[in-house]
Amino acid sequence: MPEVISNTTPMQYLYQLGLLEILPRFYREIVLPGRVADELRTGKALGVDLPDVDGLSWAHVRSAPPSTWPLPADIHAGEAEVLALGLGSSNPLLLLDDGAARRYAKTLGLRFTGTLGLLLRAKRDGVITAVRPFLDNLESLGFRLAFATRQDALRLAQEDTPS
Repeated sequence: MPEVISNTTPMQYLYQLGLLEILPRFYREIVLPGRVADELRTGKALGVDLPDVDGLSWAHVRSAPPSTWPLPADIHAGEAEVLALGLGSSNPLLLLDDGAARRYAKTLGLRFTGTLGLLLRAKRDGVITAVRPFLDNLESLGFRLAFATRQDALRLAQEDTPS
């Protein structure tokens, strides 16, 4: 089983969709870099609808080693720690939604998925019956989703409509 390392947004959006429990169902344990845990705690303290990191028995906070490589300017601190922990793992799977972080993970040879990939797996595994309502909800929550990406997700979920 891979070591699953999550950035903030998959945790945030799965929680807001009421689907956070798919993570331990799919992977048993999730690693949260220290910066990601801090972002979630800070947001929750400010009143944002976020999970209580310290109450999740299956989520383990781990410090990331300092970066020894130059990072692109559009990679944020939490994403940088996800990447660093991924590089230090023998079998990582990163949970990333940010396009720049995903592109950088790809150049580093790291496997990743994101909120949409997890929704598709949830449908495939019978946890949810349809992806479309969750995509609608994600967009209402402010999740940035390109039209083509939405159409691809619906096609993969076999929920696309003929044109």
